[in-house]
Formats: sequence, structure tokens, C-alpha cells
Amino acid sequence: MQDPLIILTLAVAGLTGLAIIAVTALRGWNGWLDLKRAELARRSEEGTPPSTTTRIEVADLKERIRKLEAIAAGVDL
Repeated sequence: MQDPLIILTLAVAGLTGLAIIAVTALRGWNGWLDLKRAELARRSEEGTPPSTTTRIEVADLKERIRKLEAIAAGVDL
């Protein structure tokens, strides 16, 4: 008579342990997703820094504008 009781007890203990592990894993997964969402939100607030090529192009455009303004003002470069 004790064999079925022991098997039932072990089965219930195993299922309980499995449920605890599953709940813990799901909470960890949700925490990780929240962390990634926060990182994405922070990145979108900060904006991405301009690349080197973009900065060079902007500097080139500023230089052209300065030269055109100098030409319009009649100043020799």
C-alpha cells in the first residue's frame, strides 16, 4: 500500500518543483524583456550619434555656405 502513496508523493513534488522553475523562468524572461524595452526607449530619447561620414558632409556643407556668403558679401577668399 505504501508504494502507490510514495509514487504519488514524488509525482506531486516533481510537478510542484517543475511549476516553481517555470514561474521563475517566466519572471526572469519578463524582466529581461523589460530591460530591453528600457534600453530601446533610452536610445530613442538620446538619438543615435551621427556617423563620421555624416559629420564630414555637414562640415563640408558649412564650408560651402561660408564661401557662398563671402562671395555674396564681396569678400575675396
